[in-house]
Amino acid sequence: MNTQNICKLIAPFYQANDRVYRFAILLDKLSPLGNLILRCWVAYAFWVSGLLKLQNWDSTLYLFENEYAVPLLPAEFAAMLATAVELAGPLLLASGLIGRGAATLLFLFNLVAVISYPDLGAAGIEQHKEWGVMLLVCCLQGPGKLSLDAWIKQYLFPPEIDRVARAGNRKNR
Repeated sequence: MNTQNICKLIAPFYQANDRVYRFAILLDKLSPLGNLILRCWVAYAFWVSGLLKLQNWDSTLYLFENEYAVPLLPAEFAAMLATAVELAGPLLLASGLIGRGAATLLFLFNLVAVISYPDLGAAGIEQHKEWGVMLLVCCLQGPGKLSLDAWIKQYLFPPEIDRVARAGNRKNR
C-alpha cells in the first residue's frame, strides 16, 4: 500500500467537512462528561466500602486484626485510616477537588488493599485491577472540565495570573 492510498483511507478522520471528523468533534465535547462518569463510577466503589466499614465497625476491626496483613500499622489505626480514605477520597474524586491527588491516593490505597489481603481471589483481583486502571486514567488526565479543580483554576487562577507566575519562574532560574 503506497502513501496515497493510506492518505485516502484516513482522510475522513482529518477533513473538517466529513461526518467522521464532525463525530470526533462531538466526542471531544463529550469528553468531560466521560471523565465525570469515570470518576463517579470508581468513587462509588470506594465510598460503599467505606460506609460498610463504618456501619460494621466491630467486623472491620476484626478483619484488620485477623485477616488483613497491613504492614507497619497497628490494626485499629489501619482500620480508621482505611475508612477515612474510603470516605474522603471518593468525595474529592467525584467532585474533582484536588482530583489528581485523590485519584493517586485511592490508586495507592487500592494497591495496598491487594497486597495486604492475600485471600482476595481471582474475581477480587480483577475488580481491583479495573479500579486501578480507572484511577490511573484519572491520575494521568486529571479530573477534566466538569470538576471543582477546573472551576477553581478558571475563576481563582485565570490564565493571566498563570502567565505572570510562569514568567516569574523563568526569571528565578
